[in-house]
Amino acid sequence: MMSAPTRSSLGASNMRLFKDRAARVGVTLGGGMVLIALLLIFFYLLYVVEPIFRGVSVEGKHQFQVPASTEVVAMGMEEQSEIGFQLTAGGEITFFALQPATGTNWQPGDVLLQEQLTATAPTAFAATQPQNKRYAYALEGGLVQVVAPKFRSQFINGQRFTNPRSVLEDLEQPLVLDPQGRTVNQLAYEYSGDSALLVGVTADNLLLVNLLQASRNFLSGAVEMKSRFTELPMTSPIDNVLVTPNLRQVFVRHGNRVTVLDVSTSGKVTERQVLSTDKRKFGDITVMKLLAGANSLMLGHSSGSITQWFEVAGDDGRRYQFIRDFKAGSAAVDEIIAEYFRRTFYTVSADGTVGVFHTTSQADLYLDKPEQVSAEQLVIDPRANTMLVRNDSGYHSFKLENEHPEVSWSGLWQEVWYEGYPDPQYTWQSTSGSDDFEPKFSLVPISFGTIKAAAYAMLFAVPIGLAAAVYTAYFMSPGVRKVVKPTVEIMEALPTVILGFLAGLWLAPIVESYLPGIVAVIILVPLAIVLFALLASRLPTNLRNQFTDGRAALILIPLVILVGWFAFELSPWVENAWFGGNVREYITNELGITFDQRNSLIVGIAMGFAVIPTIFSIAEDAVFSVPKHLSNGSLALGATTWQTLTKVVLLTASPGIFSAVMMGLGRAVGETMIVLMATGNTPIMDWNIFEGMRTLSANIAVEMPESEVGSSHYRILFLAAFVLFVFTFMFNTLAELVRQRLREKYSSM
Repeated sequence: MMSAPTRSSLGASNMRLFKDRAARVGVTLGGGMVLIALLLIFFYLLYVVEPIFRGVSVEGKHQFQVPASTEVVAMGMEEQSEIGFQLTAGGEITFFALQPATGTNWQPGDVLLQEQLTATAPTAFAATQPQNKRYAYALEGGLVQVVAPKFRSQFINGQRFTNPRSVLEDLEQPLVLDPQGRTVNQLAYEYSGDSALLVGVTADNLLLVNLLQASRNFLSGAVEMKSRFTELPMTSPIDNVLVTPNLRQVFVRHGNRVTVLDVSTSGKVTERQVLSTDKRKFGDITVMKLLAGANSLMLGHSSGSITQWFEVAGDDGRRYQFIRDFKAGSAAVDEIIAEYFRRTFYTVSADGTVGVFHTTSQADLYLDKPEQVSAEQLVIDPRANTMLVRNDSGYHSFKLENEHPEVSWSGLWQEVWYEGYPDPQYTWQSTSGSDDFEPKFSLVPISFGTIKAAAYAMLFAVPIGLAAAVYTAYFMSPGVRKVVKPTVEIMEALPTVILGFLAGLWLAPIVESYLPGIVAVIILVPLAIVLFALLASRLPTNLRNQFTDGRAALILIPLVILVGWFAFELSPWVENAWFGGNVREYITNELGITFDQRNSLIVGIAMGFAVIPTIFSIAEDAVFSVPKHLSNGSLALGATTWQTLTKVVLLTASPGIFSAVMMGLGRAVGETMIVLMATGNTPIMDWNIFEGMRTLSANIAVEMPESEVGSSHYRILFLAAFVLFVFTFMFNTLAELVRQRLREKYSSM
């Protein structure tokens, strides 16, 4: 009779053991998968970010000879790096193959086209900025022949074919530099649209400046060139001259001094400034070059140093100032080559060493002889993928990998002096509508914005969330708690995009219009609650006993509504009486504080509202879970309810309360939609509560759709995501460490 129950009980025990083991395996497997997923995210972010910190790679491709009748004064390549060209001092241009091309029998060095560009021997040569792709020869009689190498691409049977074409078909007529027909032995040339600026230096040290401005004849419609000529005698020999692409400045180098001349729209030439370098520190000036964008002047020196100068606003206007220097070895710098659009530049030293540098990131990227080839001349293709070096043995082409020169740790996390800025700054400005733009990739402003947004949100959410949790768990009656707790927790399901929308379009205008009322609410509501509690404590005992079941809080609801209404009604009177009728203008004009409609106060309120349910739920569970025998024992020993709460309950629940705060902080740090919609998304570094910010998450959401896949911008956004990941990891790790220590400290209670 006993065998059947025994078998049944044993079967139940075995089934229970099986379920326990299955649950244990499932939980362990799930936890492991979560950890694996986190590690995969971590390593994927590193995988995307890693390329931005790679160095420059130079790999040899081809070596060949191209005949030249006279000295080669300039080299160039078309965009695909399939065809190169050289210009000689005698006015000859030669197009040649750089690499085998599909559908052709070209071999590196094959001459594809050769032309004589000038009828007479040139007296001087000049090249525009690389992106303008023009060259100029000075001729006898004060004339200048402009040269623009051209290429024609066509697709035949799905294959692209590129061929050089005549370079003079659009620029056949020489320009007049000197109306008097004098010969120049130095030349500078730039153009903008149909206008051009020509600068020449004669043998007797005269500086000739001719601004050619295009105008359309009202009657015939023909374009006419108006000449505005200026002649300036120079007191010291001129070594070389440069012209900016906007046709407004001329740089004249005399030994170790550089004179900056301004050219007005009327053609008037005035001296702005004389730049002097420290000869003892940098040595003599050997070469002068403008960077891409023509905002920075680069000076090469005999010591191997390169100094950067650009305009900085000061009390006496915008003046050129020394910014930073680079070191290209110990040999003199013979040549500086600027890239087409980036702030990368290349140097060729007297010993044949090639240097690669980037100004914004202040990075020395490469300094060596590529594959032991001593360079005499160097040129970079428009895409900066090919480097063409020339020396006595001929041409050497190299594959160049330098995808992210503008990124460095110093550029990301330290102050950088950007072109045109008054001083070094932390700046995030990733894009612009101009090719002359200098990217600014400092992560400091958006990291600061993340901390600022989280700080103001926690300032709003922590007092309310914790106070509500403590009251609900410890003082509120069970019947009311069953309604209040689920109601607050369900707030967590409210989409943050709705909160951001309401904050930006509804709350922000209200706060701006009733700012004194908002401040009054913050002050008057707590004061009214304390006064009400004080009055309630004075009531007769029989009345007080009616509110001991925890329902007394419900009476405060109409009180809070009434005080809030009174504060908002009081707002216009306070604004008229103390702030001249407009508190925003008073803050801006009298206090000098910037006031944005969508500011940190709006973010603090809206994001705090989103964080409160998280803090409330976890903290309320922690307080409610404190064993009743602890509080009952404290009360039995004569402690008051308040003493029991502060000395027993809160200490025992402190690990959970701290976890609640840190969970809320983690939620605030990673919040996206609220800060995206409730602020101006301005990446500034200011604790001003009336200004906005840009956070890491909002920055990723805004800029990721417009970033080019694989670009520096794209990878830095992934780096921002990695930084955000590290932030949350640090906060969670710190929270767990503190929670464990609190648990160990109060577990004996």
